[in-house]
Amino acid sequence: MRFCDLRGEAVNDNLKTMNMSVKQGWYVIYTRSRHEKKIAQQLSEQNFKVYLPTITTISQWSDRKKKVEKPLFSSYVFVYLKTIKDYHKAITIDGVVLFIKFSGKLVRVLDEEINRIKIFLNQFTQVELKNSLDLRIGERKRINSGPFENYECEIIKIDNKQKVCVRIDSLQQSLLAELHPYSLMQW
Repeated sequence: MRFCDLRGEAVNDNLKTMNMSVKQGWYVIYTRSRHEKKIAQQLSEQNFKVYLPTITTISQWSDRKKKVEKPLFSSYVFVYLKTIKDYHKAITIDGVVLFIKFSGKLVRVLDEEINRIKIFLNQFTQVELKNSLDLRIGERKRINSGPFENYECEIIKIDNKQKVCVRIDSLQQSLLAELHPYSLMQW
């Protein structure tokens, strides 16, 4: 349920947001299921800087296979906010459920992390998403070549393939990609 003020503008029912401040930067919107592209488009139309990382997958139906572009982070859209007014404007878009918060504070994603996601998706075609909380802690390494040079990572084994887990700490999510062992060195 959404509430309106006397001017008819939507107001978040959480009174804490009234006194909240926003530092300029990237924030994470949690959307209704399968509304990511629609919300990203609506935010863009309202002159927001938006990033919706997508991956191409092959979906199989009983009679055919088709390449489908889907969001990398289900129900997440990244939006660049400059002021608290931007927050209130974005939260009123139909399909936006909330902004992601940890410990009651809005999660701000660093520009560096957004850029790393972009580089990662440009570099690797086979990308798989795993929640960091679901991963077993493995051997820690440092990548010594490519776009993630000097980046800390964890090794996990899935289907007898060695894969490198690259953490994006502020999202508590991880990106997985196959890397050759020679591109890793002791941490």
